[in-house]
Amino acid sequence: MEFFAPGAIVLQCGADSLSGDRLGCFNLSIKGHADCVEFVKNYNVPLLVLGGGGYTLRNVPRCWTYETSVLLDHDVKDALPYNDYFEYFGPDYRLHTPVSNMANLNSDEYLERTKIRIFEILKDVEPVPGAQIQTGGTENINPVGMEIVKNDDSAEPNKRPANDKKEHPAEFAP
Repeated sequence: MEFFAPGAIVLQCGADSLSGDRLGCFNLSIKGHADCVEFVKNYNVPLLVLGGGGYTLRNVPRCWTYETSVLLDHDVKDALPYNDYFEYFGPDYRLHTPVSNMANLNSDEYLERTKIRIFEILKDVEPVPGAQIQTGGTENINPVGMEIVKNDDSAEPNKRPANDKKEHPAEFAP
């Protein structure tokens, strides 16, 4: 943060790092996940928080509810209030869910080596004082030197290259 000094932060809060997620392999509690959000919030930089993955559907709204309360500095009760979806959150009907007893395979040495390596990489990245927005064709966006075919709007419509968009047969079905 000190090196780049961003004017704003976009934070994606995918809930797939929660304990028990069907696809994630992490073991964060909802509180631990929100602690990460609070850590970034405490830099007092304008913050846009986005949702993301999360494949245990009962835990994603729990996580986002708690993180919203952290962002707004508003305490919420652990006992869920009765609502139209109350039965969906059984059998405990609580905001916070228990974490598993998954072993933490990250040793202190491994974490320290990883942190050092990340800082080494970041030293080689130059901070950008401001990013310019460029409008126009896609020829400005070509990081790997791919051949880019420009859309020529002045060409006759029937002679323009066909759009490569593929449609699923049921995409526009009623």
